[in-house]
Amino acid sequence: MGKGMEQKILMGNEAIGRGLVESGCSLASSYPGTPASEILESVVTFAGETETPMHIEWSINEKVAYEVALGHSYTGKRSAVAMKQVGLNVASDPFMRSAYLGVTGGLVVVVADDPGPHSSQTEQDSRFFAQFARVPVFDPSNPAEAKDMVGRAFELSEKYEVPVMLRPTTRVCHARQNVSCLPPEVLSRKAHFEKNPGRWVATPKFLTDLHRQLNDKIDEIAGLEELYPPCVKGDGSMGAYCIISSGVAYANTCELLEGLGFLGKVDLFKVDVPYPLNRDFIKRVNADYEKILVIEETYPTIEMQLTNPAITGRISKDVPDYGELTPEVIEKILEAFLNVSGGAEDNLKEAPGTRPTLCPGCPHRAAFYAIRKTFPKGIFPSDIGCYTLGMNLGAVDTCHCMGAGISQGAGLYHAYAADSSEYPTIVATIGDSTFFHAGIPGLINAVFTGARFIIVILDNSTTAMTGNQPTPQVGIMADGSAGNTVYIPDLVKASGVRFLRECDPYDLETFISHLKEADRFCRGDEGGVAVIISKHPCVMDREALKKQTRYRVTVTEECTGCKVCIKQFECPSLIFDEESEKVFVDQNSCIGCGVCDVVCPVGAIVVEEAGGEK
Repeated sequence: MGKGMEQKILMGNEAIGRGLVESGCSLASSYPGTPASEILESVVTFAGETETPMHIEWSINEKVAYEVALGHSYTGKRSAVAMKQVGLNVASDPFMRSAYLGVTGGLVVVVADDPGPHSSQTEQDSRFFAQFARVPVFDPSNPAEAKDMVGRAFELSEKYEVPVMLRPTTRVCHARQNVSCLPPEVLSRKAHFEKNPGRWVATPKFLTDLHRQLNDKIDEIAGLEELYPPCVKGDGSMGAYCIISSGVAYANTCELLEGLGFLGKVDLFKVDVPYPLNRDFIKRVNADYEKILVIEETYPTIEMQLTNPAITGRISKDVPDYGELTPEVIEKILEAFLNVSGGAEDNLKEAPGTRPTLCPGCPHRAAFYAIRKTFPKGIFPSDIGCYTLGMNLGAVDTCHCMGAGISQGAGLYHAYAADSSEYPTIVATIGDSTFFHAGIPGLINAVFTGARFIIVILDNSTTAMTGNQPTPQVGIMADGSAGNTVYIPDLVKASGVRFLRECDPYDLETFISHLKEADRFCRGDEGGVAVIISKHPCVMDREALKKQTRYRVTVTEECTGCKVCIKQFECPSLIFDEESEKVFVDQNSCIGCGVCDVVCPVGAIVVEEAGGEK
């Protein structure tokens, strides 16, 4: 073991965070999103443990995060930005242009893909995005490799002055492995921005030459000997065959080949850099092999660069062109390619599951119940977050991408208003973190264009879905230090909104009255966009939970088993007993919010405070 080296069992995202700290990175920015959320949190942890000075921030969105890291790199210092694959869509504008203009200090763009998908709107392949932008990309197959590739990415970025992508997937991000940890590299760089408008401003006059220079860099990287894919050689008995893989698909392929008895019989190539694919490797594969299998997630990035119509892969559909390549899927692909008989068919039926729902006591449940009850014929566009589960309560009709709920609400209003003055009530819902991320432009646009609908900002004082990261309104930076607080009501007023109310959704009566008042405002002579801030802390915040009044909730014998409480309120603490055909309260999961007492049509749900009834 080298001097100062120690071994730690790290999750993939922790390994990446450790790699950033060890590589002399002096700024890391991110916006949380599964499966990438823990990367920045790990940077905070390891920077603190090693006493490494860094600027670390949860940025307002991925575009801002990218631009902060890019500006930092212009001074010659190393920087990194982390996001999930759909976050790259948000950051695509600066990402594309930065390939042309380049960087000075190394810039590593960590984009965590989600094949499957497990927690995303798409299962897009960011390697394709990198190829589109002409940005080199590393594809790790395990946590230790992901950490190692961080350093390699910084070196490549600085050598060619281009951003470099590191693309882990969910199975790498959330796997755990023994990882070698070293003391952080001390670069001692002083910030120095060298003025060069022809490069950093780059009007169209300069872009053709910058494009040529970028193409030259990619061509040179494609010829690097150190990026030639390593090979687990076969014994020559299957000389016409080869298998090519990358990322976690390679790790699974390697294990499965060993189990099938073919590891060491057939040539197996491991592609660390799927774009640009090594030029000499492309020539060799196409010249030396007749039967080529490419196993990669999720798009045919490697396969398309090989340009060989004889390849068995995603284009031929011998490898499924959608979904995650699980070991079970890869095993069947290998059996077909190697002409071996598979095992017995698995006849096990998939175990029935329970659909995801909001947590017991979630304030969003109360808000959605009030919205649906007040406007049973309303239209409810919404957004990305745990509150998307409002669809279970009949209060979410659309969910597209972050910030879209408000803009879609405006589009829905203008469509109906063009037909008649009697338009349906439209209530758009958006979380507090999502509002900061992408909701503000949509709000300004809706006010400006004269739209008339209600926006409910679900403010639970955190980014709940991705691990409770702080929002700008909380006023806490990623490392726990104080930031300058930015208040949502101030932003709403500054956007031109003339109707603003704030209410705890646990107070259903008041909340419903605000909804009705907002609807009247929207339809009035001077109406417009109405905003209600539904404000109550996330119940996953244990400190906040301690501060709220707790009630004891029970169900009396008057319960008729109608299931209205379960179907319309869907609190997981309310459970239907098939034997007694009545509902009971799971006291182990119930947090005692007491909101459900208004739901039962026969008054069988009783809510009591210590010392008497609520």
